[in-house]
Formats: sequence, C-alpha cells, structure tokens
Amino acid sequence: MDLAAARQHIQNSFTRMDALYLRPLFDEWAILSLAAKQGILAYSGPRPDSFRQSFPEDVEPLRTMLAGRPFDTGEFEFATDAGGTRYDACLKVGPTSYLVCNHTTREMAEIRRDPKWLNAQAAFFELCEKFRSDPLEP
Repeated sequence: MDLAAARQHIQNSFTRMDALYLRPLFDEWAILSLAAKQGILAYSGPRPDSFRQSFPEDVEPLRTMLAGRPFDTGEFEFATDAGGTRYDACLKVGPTSYLVCNHTTREMAEIRRDPKWLNAQAAFFELCEKFRSDPLEP
C-alpha cells in the first residue's frame, strides 16, 4: 500500500470509530517511518504547529512498552496510562512504519471504561487487518 492509500484507510477507520463511539475516539494520529527516510510521514490532529516539538516525550510510554519486543505488521499496543498528549496506541502498518494514535485530552483508561469502546474496537481491528494484508511500503 502507498502512503495516500494508508492515510485514506486510517481516516475512514477513525471516522467509523468515532461514529461507533459516538464522539471522537482519537483526535490525533501520525505515521512514522524508521526506514532510510526516517521521520513523520503524515500527521492529523489539533496541534500541527507544536506536536513535533513534544513528540519525543509524547511517544515515550509506547516506546518503553515496545522496547525489545518483536512487533509484526498489523499488531498493536495500547498505553493505558498515557495521559495528556502522550500517545495512547501504536499499530505497526508496514515493515518499518508505525501509526501512533492519541486523544489529546483523554487517557486510554478513560476511553476504555465507556462500553461503546467495545463497538469501536471492531473498526480498529479492521484497520489492523488491512495493514496486515497490505502493508505500507517504505
């Protein structure tokens, strides 16, 4: 899959998750690359001018959770205690690419307490399967 298709799949899935959750589930996301062209490939969210500056700190809870662990395309992890602007979820979308997701004002633990989270998970899992079957190519 190319970057344009990946962005469209993510946006469509997030729209569906929001509809199932009856409010925004994640209000920010970024696609990261660890390939030769390292960096942030795409961003969507409320802080386009400031997120790069705080990104290293915001991604730290996920980085700590994933350190030294094998992580295959389509696999994901949630950081239930990541507060504020720290990223709540990570999905491996390609051999060297990751999607990080966040709600900038709510923690994942709070999101998961709402029973509507169970319905929204279906759309998230479908997104995982899209990338498992058609990974983002570097």
